[in-house]
Amino acid sequence: MPRSVIRVAIVLILIHLLGGIGAHAQSLDQANSGEPVLLTADEVIYDKDNRITTARGNVEISQGERVLRARKVIYDEPNDRVTAVGDVVLLEPSGDVLFADYVELTDQLKQGLVRDLKVLLKDDSRFAAAGGRRFGDETTVMKKAVYSPCKVCNEEGARPPLWQIRAVTVIHDKREQEIEYKDAFLEFYGVPVFYTPYFSHPDPTVKRKSGFLAPSYSSDENLGFTIDTPYFWAISDDKDATITPLFTTQAGVALALEYRQAFERGRFEIDGSGTYVDEFDNDGVKTGDKEFRGHVRSSGRYQIGNGWRSGFDVFRTTDDTYLRRYNISNENTLTSNAFVNYQKGREYLAVDTYAFQGLQVRDDAGTTPYVLPLVDYSYTTEPGKYGGRFHLNGDMLVLQRTGGADSNRVSGDVMWQLPHIAPAGDVYTLTAALRGDAYFLSDQTDIGSPSDTEFQARMVPLLAGEWRYPFVRSTGTVRQVVEPIAQVVWTPDSVGNNDVPNEDSQAAELDDTNLFSLNRFAGRDRIEDGLRVNYGVKLGAYGQSGGYTNLTFGQVYRLDEGTFGRGSGMQDSFSDYVAQFSIQPNNYLSFTDRVRLDKDDLSINRHEIYLQAGPPGYRVGVNYVALDSQESTILGKSDEQEIQVTATAKITDYWRLFGRYRYDIEGEQSINRSLGLQYLDECFDLSLVYEESFTRDRDLEPAKSFKLQIRLLPFN
Repeated sequence: MPRSVIRVAIVLILIHLLGGIGAHAQSLDQANSGEPVLLTADEVIYDKDNRITTARGNVEISQGERVLRARKVIYDEPNDRVTAVGDVVLLEPSGDVLFADYVELTDQLKQGLVRDLKVLLKDDSRFAAAGGRRFGDETTVMKKAVYSPCKVCNEEGARPPLWQIRAVTVIHDKREQEIEYKDAFLEFYGVPVFYTPYFSHPDPTVKRKSGFLAPSYSSDENLGFTIDTPYFWAISDDKDATITPLFTTQAGVALALEYRQAFERGRFEIDGSGTYVDEFDNDGVKTGDKEFRGHVRSSGRYQIGNGWRSGFDVFRTTDDTYLRRYNISNENTLTSNAFVNYQKGREYLAVDTYAFQGLQVRDDAGTTPYVLPLVDYSYTTEPGKYGGRFHLNGDMLVLQRTGGADSNRVSGDVMWQLPHIAPAGDVYTLTAALRGDAYFLSDQTDIGSPSDTEFQARMVPLLAGEWRYPFVRSTGTVRQVVEPIAQVVWTPDSVGNNDVPNEDSQAAELDDTNLFSLNRFAGRDRIEDGLRVNYGVKLGAYGQSGGYTNLTFGQVYRLDEGTFGRGSGMQDSFSDYVAQFSIQPNNYLSFTDRVRLDKDDLSINRHEIYLQAGPPGYRVGVNYVALDSQESTILGKSDEQEIQVTATAKITDYWRLFGRYRYDIEGEQSINRSLGLQYLDECFDLSLVYEESFTRDRDLEPAKSFKLQIRLLPFN
């Protein structure tokens, strides 16, 4: 038998048979890669008179990553027919696997016939058909076919998959990347539950395609029974949109829109919703009028290049309770922002503008500020000869109100720091700084400021010295650290706090995060004055596997009293004690306890507990917060004590139970609670969520809600 004839036959079989029948086969040009063809068989026979080549017995033909296995492969050259018989298996480079008892190709290998076809696609979904035909290079038609992405048990008598589509005819159009079904039934565990004369979905090669997404159903005492039916529109590779009508029995129809677009250097997103419904007064009573209610939310990011980037975030709504009524957001303040920033090396520049929308009863739009703009600049020099560095910072703020006080501020400071490591290993750091602020003010009496002058300026020096002595010891796989710290900071007794408005430093409270800060006010409008001494200790133990334990404990002594108000922990010369303890020995436990203790009787003035415990399938979370009120007439806060418990439990491999409970201890009332059940496997997602809200907010009543969502995966 001439070897060249066998090679030609095998190449034709491989390229056309293997490249044409698979669910996601490549074209002839793609498959004909010039790679060598490998053939193994128990026997190869060439009938020279009839020009028929037969390979039989454990036949395996491979080229590259494509492999064909069969009991027998026949190439009939005169009749232009290729036949593979018996336990035919085709492994495609894409990961798809085709199984059949009989495969036949004719008409220059463009027409095909398959019997007892089974296909395992690369996403683990499956086709089975009594027979199939191939027409050209693009279309495969299967008869009496079944499709399912669900895993099946191969044991005798095993039940059918959770769901499957059974159809008289299934057509796979590779050019359109679409799979079509005619006269189809949707079956659950083999029981037909829904019939459709026509149905289609994208094949697994498609990442995105236009179509309806899974609807969700809910029942809410504020909205009634609700159904949303989102439609996804794949506009192009770089942009898409989602249109979601929301039908309710008590609040009419709402429409939500979302648009997303990606650029080479950035992205843009916008979503919004709206409805025209009955108007309610603050007591939740209908006024008899109609009104438009809605929201818009958008964000964008763009990498300009060479260290520059820009972006924006917009979030606005028509009224205070719309977002909560339609379960869009629970935020109390909406923030819109546009920015440009630059960062390269040790230099940073940011230009921001802000607009705020307060949604609480006490919020007044007239006194809510607009920031137009806020400019921050910082630069740190290289270390000098002795290791000292200069830190330069600049700040400009233009703050406007439509019905209240306006203030413009220009600030700048220069700081020099010199660290030194002594021979004994202790570390000393000297700090010297000079800061200047200039304010241009108007209408300050509207917010109760002690000053109504148009211009104020101040210059404030600062000197500080810090000592640290870290002791480190390694024991086995654990590294232990003990570090006592002492810090002395001086600024003048009078720093002009009473001469300028307080916009960004409304509350200051001592905790472990600012124990060793040079200025414990978060903003720039207030400066910590006088002589103070900060002292404490940090301890830690760190394992090689990532586990750790750490503790911080300390106190502040201030020479003068009166800078900080009640509830800050620093209203007296000796402050409260602050402590923080964290432990995370492994991924199963994470615990943090932060506390502020009264300096006289060690009673708890502030307490925070954060706990996450359990393996991934069984997690419990506890958040507990107890806060003292701040001495601030603008914030108007009161004592707060609240606990929130979350839990999730994996009942089986596919069933999960989860819940959340939030309770106001100070007010002795529940805030909200929820309980949910989810089933999730490779082909089906079902979730049920029950939730109760116990809070009342103007036209929003305490309510119970129930939500159901079903998704047939991977269709979403």
